[in-house]
This record gives sequence, C-alpha cells and structure tokens, in this order.
Amino acid sequence: MLKDQAALVGIGQTAYAKNLPRSEKLLACEAIVAALDDAGIDPAEVDALASYTQETTDEVDIAKNIGAGEITFFSQIGHGGGAGCATVGHLAMAIASGVAQVGVAWRSRKRGSGPRPWTRPGNPLPVPGQWNRPWGLLRPSDQLAMLTRRYMYEYGATRDHLANVALACRAHAQRNPAAMMYGRPLTREQYFTSRWISEPLCLFDNCLETDGAAAVVLVSADRARDCRRKPAYVHAFAQGLPRRHHPMVSYWAEDPLRSPSWAAAKVLWRNADFGPDDVDVAQIYDAFTTLIPLSLEGYGFCGRGEGGAFTEGGALELGGRLPINTSGGGLSEAYIHGFNLIVEGVRQIRGSSTAQVEGAQTCLVTSGEAVPTGALLLRG
Repeated sequence: MLKDQAALVGIGQTAYAKNLPRSEKLLACEAIVAALDDAGIDPAEVDALASYTQETTDEVDIAKNIGAGEITFFSQIGHGGGAGCATVGHLAMAIASGVAQVGVAWRSRKRGSGPRPWTRPGNPLPVPGQWNRPWGLLRPSDQLAMLTRRYMYEYGATRDHLANVALACRAHAQRNPAAMMYGRPLTREQYFTSRWISEPLCLFDNCLETDGAAAVVLVSADRARDCRRKPAYVHAFAQGLPRRHHPMVSYWAEDPLRSPSWAAAKVLWRNADFGPDDVDVAQIYDAFTTLIPLSLEGYGFCGRGEGGAFTEGGALELGGRLPINTSGGGLSEAYIHGFNLIVEGVRQIRGSSTAQVEGAQTCLVTSGEAVPTGALLLRG
C-alpha cells in the first residue's frame, strides 16, 4: 500500500510576479535547489523526477543543472492544471515500490509575461479545441462560464457564492507576503462592480497570470524522520478521468456537473483511514471560483448542488468550517497550475503557514477540476 510510505520533506519556490526576467529553466532550478536545501538533501542524491507535460523544461536539463545523480524514475503528467498532485503521487509510488529514493517534482511557468495559447495563429487546434473554439469558446474562462451558468440553473448557485470563494482566498493572501495580491484586499462591492471576463465570470472569478516556479522533495517515511523539517506524509493519492469526459465542458457526459473529482474521490477515500469530516484544511484548485463548489461536492464535503451554500457564513475562511487555499491559492497568491497549493499543504502540516489552521494534521490537496485530475491526502 502507498499509505504513509513516502513523505514530502522539502518545499521551495521563487518569487511570484507578472514579469520575472529569468527563464523557466532557471526558475525551476531555483525552486528545486531551495526545496532540497529545505530538506537538507544534496542534489546528487536525487534519482527521480516528475513534472507536467506542459513544462518547457525537461528531465535532462533539470538533472544536469541541479547536479542530480543517476535518475532511475521519471514521469510527466498531462492535462495542465490537472497534473500537479499526480507528480507527487507518481513519485510517492516510485519510492514506496523501491524504484527511487529521492524524488523531485516541480512546475515552472511564465504565464504572466508569456503569450496566451489561444492567441497563437496558425497552430492546429487540439482535438478538444475543435469542439470549442470555432463556436466562440476561445479561452478556458469561456468554457467555464458555460459550465457555471449550467450549475447556477440546475442548483440555484449565485454570484454571491462565487464571491465568497474569491473573498476567502483574497483574505488569506493578506496574511502572505509572498502572494501577488498581498496588500490588495478585496471587498464584495469591488467584486460585483468589476468587469466581466466571460459572463457570469467576472475579473475576480479568474485566477492570476503569474511568472514563477515551485518544487517539492519526497523520500521514504523512514528517511523522512531524519530530515530537517517535519514531514508531510502522503497518506493517499488518486487520479480521476470520468466516462465520456471532455475537458472543461463535458459535452457528452451523462451529467456534465459530475466532475472529475468524483472519479478521483472514490479511490482517494477508499484508500484512506479518514474521511471528509476529518480534513482540517484543504487546498482546492481554483483557476476559477466555480471549481470550488464543484470540488466540495465531488470530494464529499457536501451533497449534490450544495457547494454554493457550503461557502456561506465564512465557511472557507480561517476559523470557518473548512478553510481553503490558505496562501491565497491561484486566485490571490499565484497561478502556476496549482503547484503552489501542494507547497501550502505541506506548510499547513508543518504548522508554518501564514494563515495556519491551529492543530492541522490532515490536508486535502486537489488538482484541476473540469479536466482529468488528481488529489492527495497529506497528514502529519
């Protein structure tokens, strides 16, 4: 069993900004070396690497530039923001099975200063895009806007519920000096008077555009006890790709609002010693505010159609029913395809978050909702 056999023992990140001068390769190496130093592990001991298929960096370059040893395991995970938790899960399985001893996962991105994929002329459309872009669904926000409207229609969710998500993440970012939105509080009035991006999604329903990188280091549970920092054990891991799925819009699914988290959650909770009621804090992928209520339902924190109501009464804020995205998340800290959520999950288990949940011993981390996804349960 994978349960508690591997642990996250090092975390590292660069600054987060709209425009950083360094290349994605240099940013990745900076974050990885910082994570190894945090763990007290020499780069020459690294023998496993995992990243996203959308990385511009690769194993060969990274291994050479950080001074890694012989690599005995490497993998890349697809589907953009759906990949983050799986990079950690794959390394945990490699370590638990004896294929590797020291694993590094990372994400490096220059989306704040780089081009948008949908603006590049002449590129052949990927197959999913052939069902979206010719009909005006050019951007992820356009696709999620359609799904959001369906969710509102089916279950009575409102823009007030989406505002609750945005305000919770922004409030947590005010405690985090590393967050891009630190020092820029958000009011409900500002939310409702902001410009549309793709109705019913306004400016503050959309994640940030960020340059930056983050990385984590994993080792076996036995070795974790001798590392510099308190380990965050990988208690459970799962991926999810539901039947008849189409990324972002789920045109052909029997229920387009039964999102990939439902598939991941089945395996995640089946292999865990605790359930949703025992989760102290959650880092839930938040490229768009809508993804939070969908994920709350998918991972069993509430019933079908109850995700909007779950956000009421400060439930997602520090001191609430389920504090989420305590560094600010993709909406208010940085958006590097959700990898900063993993780093923040480790901080919560260590007790070192700037918005620390008192006594947190369990943390759910999720990857991109509405695309093939993954999830981790971390414990102290």
